[in-house]
Amino acid sequence: MGFEASGSFEVTAFEPVETEEREGASFGRVRITKAFTGGLSGSGEVRMLSVGGPSGEPASYVAVEQVTGELDGRKGSFVLQHAAWDTTGVTIRVVPGTGTGELAGITGEFRLTIDGSGTHTYVLAYELG
Repeated sequence: MGFEASGSFEVTAFEPVETEEREGASFGRVRITKAFTGGLSGSGEVRMLSVGGPSGEPASYVAVEQVTGELDGRKGSFVLQHAAWDTTGVTIRVVPGTGTGELAGITGEFRLTIDGSGTHTYVLAYELG
């Protein structure tokens, strides 16, 4: 990738919309908002679907997130697609064709880390086409 931005983000709202208990699994739908700082500054609006196992621990989730703000001085928005399986892997990518404004043509991959104190940090490796 041609560029890299890093920083942190805070979850500013976590709103459960729907929960459905089934045999062996719990399904949920959630709205989340985030505030980004660093190379990416702005906000994220997430729509997430998740499933938890019988013990209540998350088993997997999928989500789409519209990010609006400024990335390394360029204003616009783009959408991230999240996919995660238990604690073994998370893939978050920029959805091609969703960039607007000065971020039109953006592609890339978003990596996040949550440390022991709960601080969320990110690295966004991206290209502008």
